[in-house]
Amino acid sequence: MANKRKKYNNNLNISGNNIRKIREEKKLSREILSNKLLLEEEIDISAQSIANIENNLRTVCDYELYGLSKILNVEISNLLN
Repeated sequence: MANKRKKYNNNLNISGNNIRKIREEKKLSREILSNKLLLEEEIDISAQSIANIENNLRTVCDYELYGLSKILNVEISNLLN
């Protein structure tokens, strides 16, 4: 069965590279980011799913982007630039 998700420049999101960069700047592992998302924002994204987002292999829901911006302490626009 073919993947029917829309892609932008062959990627499933445009925020993954920025999420990785900011996460690494803040010295957070994917697992710690995953745990903070669950505990502080009640958003359940596994460390593997964060890796998939960062590698542009998974789409990002609007509420996930919001939670990521809160945990990473950046504006959502910083994740989308």
